[in-house]
Amino acid sequence: MASAPTSKYNSHSLENESIKRTSRDGVNRDVGEPLPRLPGEIRITDKEVIYICPFNGPIKGRVYITNYRLYLRSLETPIFAFLNEEKFNVDGWTVYNPVEEYRRQGLPNHHWRITFINKCYKLCDTYPALLVVPYRASDEDLRRVATFRSRNRIPVLSWIHPENKTVIVRCSQPLVGMSGKRNKEDERYLDVIRETNRQVNKLTIYDARPNVNAVANKATGGGYESDDVYHNAELFFLDIHNIHVMRESLKKVKDIVYPNVEESHWLSSLESTHWLEHIKLVLTGAIQVADKVSSGKSSVVVHCSDGWDRTAQLTSLAMLMLDSFYRSIEGFEILVQKEWISFGHKFASRIGHGDKNHADADRSPIFLQFIDCVWQMSKQFPTAFEFNERFLITILDHLYSCRFGTFLYNCESAREKQKVTERTVSLWSLINSNKDKFKNPFYTKEINRVLYPVASMRHLELWVNYYIRWNPRIKQQQPNPVEQRYMELLALRDEYIKRLDELQLANSAKLSDPSASPSSPSQMMPHVQTHF
Repeated sequence: MASAPTSKYNSHSLENESIKRTSRDGVNRDVGEPLPRLPGEIRITDKEVIYICPFNGPIKGRVYITNYRLYLRSLETPIFAFLNEEKFNVDGWTVYNPVEEYRRQGLPNHHWRITFINKCYKLCDTYPALLVVPYRASDEDLRRVATFRSRNRIPVLSWIHPENKTVIVRCSQPLVGMSGKRNKEDERYLDVIRETNRQVNKLTIYDARPNVNAVANKATGGGYESDDVYHNAELFFLDIHNIHVMRESLKKVKDIVYPNVEESHWLSSLESTHWLEHIKLVLTGAIQVADKVSSGKSSVVVHCSDGWDRTAQLTSLAMLMLDSFYRSIEGFEILVQKEWISFGHKFASRIGHGDKNHADADRSPIFLQFIDCVWQMSKQFPTAFEFNERFLITILDHLYSCRFGTFLYNCESAREKQKVTERTVSLWSLINSNKDKFKNPFYTKEINRVLYPVASMRHLELWVNYYIRWNPRIKQQQPNPVEQRYMELLALRDEYIKRLDELQLANSAKLSDPSASPSSPSQMMPHVQTHF
């Protein structure tokens, strides 16, 4: 990922006048001190109001209304504003280069090729311009297969195992319909995918949907791959529910954490949301995909209905389990950019950005659910990920903030049309400008280690630091003292290494100068005093 030059984003102020007020605790607060303002943000008006806080009761404050947001400043007690106030200066758009990522995986090779058939987005307007497909499949074959796949989202490669060469392929459902239509090109194409690895006899298809939902989709022209037609494939349903079920589940989570948390019924209330059950099903499905590929027994095809929601969850989580590169900060950014953004997860529809007539029925926390699964994995494998919890929360905060162009629009073709990389800044540029605060101090880099999280209700928990962080009655978890001390020791180690390098350089210079030769061996190495 590289950076392209663009304008800097700086913080400005909404107000210059200063008003001194005394709070209930007797502390003078400068309520008129400058408030942060983004480039292009214009203050429309401001007015003193009384805010009925669900936690602290009535609070007198001043509300600022801009063309971007509401900003509420308390005149009495500090309360949150409806925007992260973090100031930042960001140069450039962090560009994802798919060719570099495929080369890292050893592609293209004599079984897989990179095709630009979709460079103008005519084959599939929700797919990226560059696709990796079997070498034996011609572009004309791809066009015929596209007519039999929902939204023309043909099976294309996401990841290849570096050793056994089994693959993860993603696509959408076949258009079988009630009449049980067949497409010889699609059947042959899946066989070609299977034959890219001569060591496997079967191709495994994981349909993310519950079986009953897949059958019901036949009524609207969709369906699934029948064993009677796809003879060299075996089909498994993963029972992950649709976007509407996930949306209602998250609403129930909101209801139990805001404005009050009922301690006496907490466990039963949490269970009634079914949120952790859904997290379990997504993780279980990804584990099955990862295990099948890691074992070398079969290549895998993953799809749901249209291939941009549950499919992205499963492929990206499986790749995270299989490939340690994606557990680094850079690798995770590439994973999100590739499997979610480039492959057309409908961020605008699922979040509701950019359309005043947006239908709530399209909203769903699919990407949030994926990040929650990543957090669950990081809890079970605390040394396996280079990034920390703050990294994940920052991504989610800016998923909704609209401060960056990374998650705007539904697909790559729409972003190109709207010139997003020219008109906005990348979230990855912000993160990469200060990586240290997003790093996990316990991270241990391991190559070729496959992670299998325990997808059991006993090992899953609600992400309190995300879902309940705004409730002042919930004590926020302070920085882990062990983690803090570890970071201090790492900094001390780096300081000593730097000092040792400087002394060794100075000593080398003295040794190379005959006129500065020491009179005794004990004078050859300076003494380094340490705390140890």
